[in-house]
Amino acid sequence: MRLTYFRELMDGEFGPARAAAVARDHVFSELGGRTVEEALEAGIDPRDVWRAVCEVYDVPPKRR
Repeated sequence: MRLTYFRELMDGEFGPARAAAVARDHVFSELGGRTVEEALEAGIDPRDVWRAVCEVYDVPPKRR
Protein backbone atom coordinates (compact mmCIF):
# COMPACT_ATOMS: atom_id res chain seq x y z
CA MET A 1 0.00 0.00 0.00
CA ARG A 2 1.30 3.44 -0.87
CA LEU A 3 1.55 6.02 1.86
CA THR A 4 -0.66 8.43 -0.10
CA TYR A 5 -3.41 5.82 -0.27
CA PHE A 6 -3.02 5.15 3.46
CA ARG A 7 -3.51 8.87 4.14
CA GLU A 8 -6.62 8.89 1.91
CA LEU A 9 -8.07 5.95 3.86
CA MET A 10 -7.39 7.67 7.19
CA ASP A 11 -8.97 10.93 6.02
CA GLY A 12 -11.94 9.09 4.55
CA GLU A 13 -12.57 7.13 7.72
CA PHE A 14 -11.99 9.82 10.34
CA GLY A 15 -11.99 13.16 8.51
CA PRO A 16 -8.76 15.11 8.05
CA ALA A 17 -8.57 16.68 11.52
CA ARG A 18 -9.35 13.54 13.49
CA ALA A 19 -7.15 11.39 11.22
CA ALA A 20 -4.21 13.67 12.00
CA ALA A 21 -4.95 13.47 15.73
CA VAL A 22 -5.25 9.66 15.66
CA ALA A 23 -1.99 9.37 13.71
CA ARG A 24 -0.15 11.70 16.03
CA ASP A 25 -1.60 10.93 19.47
CA HIS A 26 -2.92 7.37 19.76
CA VAL A 27 -0.33 4.80 20.86
CA PHE A 28 -1.07 1.36 19.41
CA SER A 29 0.15 -1.74 21.23
CA GLU A 30 -0.33 -3.53 17.88
CA LEU A 31 2.41 -1.30 16.47
CA GLY A 32 4.86 -1.98 19.25
CA GLY A 33 3.77 0.91 21.43
CA ARG A 34 4.08 3.43 18.59
CA THR A 35 1.79 6.03 17.13
CA VAL A 36 0.85 5.77 13.46
CA GLU A 37 3.42 8.43 12.60
CA GLU A 38 6.15 6.68 14.58
CA ALA A 39 5.32 3.33 13.00
CA LEU A 40 5.49 4.76 9.49
CA GLU A 41 8.77 6.52 10.27
CA ALA A 42 10.13 3.20 11.61
CA GLY A 43 9.42 1.61 8.24
CA ILE A 44 6.35 -0.44 9.14
CA ASP A 45 4.31 -1.11 6.01
CA PRO A 46 1.34 1.28 5.75
CA ARG A 47 -0.90 -1.76 5.11
CA ASP A 48 0.04 -3.19 8.51
CA VAL A 49 -0.51 0.20 10.13
CA TRP A 50 -3.94 0.46 8.49
CA ARG A 51 -4.86 -3.01 9.76
CA ALA A 52 -3.94 -1.98 13.32
CA VAL A 53 -6.02 1.20 13.04
CA CYS A 54 -8.96 -0.79 11.67
CA GLU A 55 -8.77 -3.31 14.49
CA VAL A 56 -8.58 -0.75 17.30
CA TYR A 57 -11.22 1.58 15.86
CA ASP A 58 -13.58 -1.18 14.66
CA VAL A 59 -13.55 -0.06 11.04
CA PRO A 60 -16.20 -2.14 9.23
CA PRO A 61 -14.74 -4.93 7.05
CA LYS A 62 -16.01 -3.39 3.80
CA ARG A 63 -13.89 -0.27 4.45
CA ARG A 64 -10.76 -2.16 5.42
